[in-house]
Amino acid sequence: MSTVAIGAAVAALTGIGAGVGIGLATYKAVDAIARQPEAESKISKALLLGCALAEATAIYGFVVALLIIFTL
Repeated sequence: MSTVAIGAAVAALTGIGAGVGIGLATYKAVDAIARQPEAESKISKALLLGCALAEATAIYGFVVALLIIFTL
């Protein structure tokens, strides 16, 4: 197996990390809202920002994987 394929596979695995991160963040946010319902707006804002950053990381990894596959 070539190093290009290994590099592309590792770059594509960022999607798994983002999915796990978003799942854990959602779990903790729902747990926090259940404990303190009056803090829901602050928790939701932080959750959305965190999810957006995690998704951006996954998209960057996907783009890097495509660049590795098609340029090398």
